Parts: sequence; structure tokens; C-alpha cells
Amino acid sequence: MELQIEHLKKSFEEKEVLKDITFTFQPGKIYGLLGRNGAGKTTLFNCLNQDISADAGRFFLRDKDSEQPLGMEDIGYVLSTPQVPEFLTAREFLKFFVEINVASIPNTMDLDAYFDLVNLDKEDRDRLLKDFSHGMKNKMQMLVNIIASPKVLLLDEPLTSLDVVVAEEMKNILRDLKKDRILILSTHIMELAFDLCDEIVLLSHGKLEEMPEKESEAELKADILRILQEEDHA
Repeated sequence: MELQIEHLKKSFEEKEVLKDITFTFQPGKIYGLLGRNGAGKTTLFNCLNQDISADAGRFFLRDKDSEQPLGMEDIGYVLSTPQVPEFLTAREFLKFFVEINVASIPNTMDLDAYFDLVNLDKEDRDRLLKDFSHGMKNKMQMLVNIIASPKVLLLDEPLTSLDVVVAEEMKNILRDLKKDRILILSTHIMELAFDLCDEIVLLSHGKLEEMPEKESEAELKADILRILQEEDHA
């Protein structure tokens, strides 16, 4: 099932951030969404997640000859700054999440089996989330999205500020998640996009552009830098 975006536009007062975006995202891939700071990556995600309304255009899921609106149950959103209820322990939070979503979770498991999926240490599972590090909170945010199993997962700088070990763990989790799902990872770090992603998509001048394959990675990086540097002169 594809995610289709058609003629999506969004402005803030006089600033046109998204300009007539039309693009198709396919399942089974991690898309690396590259762009300068302020290019509109988070704005695009917020439109798709319906946190803000688009000025024009539409987006939907398409399967062969049928299409359906992108519903809240179809989409997950992992923020760069994890949003977790810090007054709960990790176990309390996970138990609450599973209980309120049990009807839509296939093959529910024991809570500790879920924690094992993201390698959360046993001694941390009954600690308050407020005492968790940034990386541990990010694991919890990722875990609830693994359990919810959305068709589309938006990842807004999810590996920012993580240590080397946790970042590698998160990369492996994302690689496992991409089967039958659409993953879009927003980043301004080119090396991360090349390391983790199957396709590179550039958000520049308010439009999305899929970068074509090149004979070498160096050539592709040079093209990306050239396009992004042109924004300074536009």
C-alpha cells in the first residue's frame, strides 16, 4: 500500500514552506528525507500527521485501484525530543498503552517480551520515565510504534543525541520495521541517510525530489550539496 501525496501546499503568513508537493512513497523502504534546517521537513510531517492543516492538496493510502484516507491509526510519529509520560514507570506506561490499544494490536505479548525487542535493561523497566536518558526515552517512543504497527512511520531526527551503541540499536530496529511499511526518516545528516536509507528524497525550495542513482556515492553527495547550496542564492 503506497502513500500518495498530491499538490500539498503550506504557508505561514508570507512564507511559502511547501510548494505543490506531489510524491509517492512505497512500502518496504526507508526513505531519507534530507534538507537544510528550516526547509520544511517537520512541517511536512505535521501535515501528514494532521497536527496542522495543509492549505491545499491531499494525501492518502493507495492499493492497486483503491484508495483510502490516511487515518490516525495508519500513522506513527517519532519525535526528535521524545514525548513520554514521565510520572509513570516504563512498565506502567507500556501496560497502559497495550490495554487501550489491545483491539488493534495483533498477537499481544508479555510486557517483558516487548521490552526485549528494544533491549531495555531489566533494571530499568520499573524506573520512572523521568529518570530515563534521552536515548532510553527514544526507545520507549519507538517501542509503542513497533507495537502499534502503523502503515506509515514518520521519524523526525530520531537518532539525534544518541550514543553510538543506542544509535546502532535503533538503526537495526528500523531496518527490521520497514517490511510492509513506509518509513520516512527526516535528517540533515547526510552520512546517516546514506548509511540507513534505501532512497534519498530531497526537500529543497519547498518541493520533494527523489535523487537518482549515481555511479558513485561521492557523485550523489556532490549533487545533493549543490542543490542545497543553491537555496542560499535563491
